[in-house]
Amino acid sequence: MTYEPPRPVRGLLLTPEDKEAPARVHRLHLLGLADRPDPALDAFADHLARLTGAPYAMVNFVGEDHQFFAGLCVPAVAPPLREDGSRPEFGRVLPREHGFCPHVVVRRKALVLEDVRDYPRFAGNPVVDEYGIRSYLGAPLIDSSGMVLGTVCAADTEPRVWGRPVLETVKALAADLVVRIERSAEDGLPL
Repeated sequence: MTYEPPRPVRGLLLTPEDKEAPARVHRLHLLGLADRPDPALDAFADHLARLTGAPYAMVNFVGEDHQFFAGLCVPAVAPPLREDGSRPEFGRVLPREHGFCPHVVVRRKALVLEDVRDYPRFAGNPVVDEYGIRSYLGAPLIDSSGMVLGTVCAADTEPRVWGRPVLETVKALAADLVVRIERSAEDGLPL
């Protein structure tokens, strides 16, 4: 599959088209990774958050119209208030066009955003306004068949320099997690 850049709309760029989504959803079901939280993936996200020092960390499986955080670590501090005075809740499901992981999945490579406001394509993303996300680091989960299942990622509410060592560690963790996922599916055992 070749990477197709997002289509421009009124000067903004949309989430890229994902032609592999139907096959990915099928593969996720075969691996037992449908839209359900997994305690082992929550523990993985907690470890990733501690390792990177980021308040948010996720194991994210990207479907045709939504993303599902099977592993999730969120800060104890609530996101900023909306203009109407309400607070958004960070759940396990987000629309596909929210966030940065769908870009990682289609690109098939890691994405490092030290300050999302520096990139017009990403600065207007709903997670920037809703949750105050300012920096992001994500790596694809590529299985042995070459299918991108989703991502592992960390996000912060402050701009930050992630650095090459952290990027390489996150990429290695993603590769290790895919091995665990496939071994678990083969053996019929939980992660």
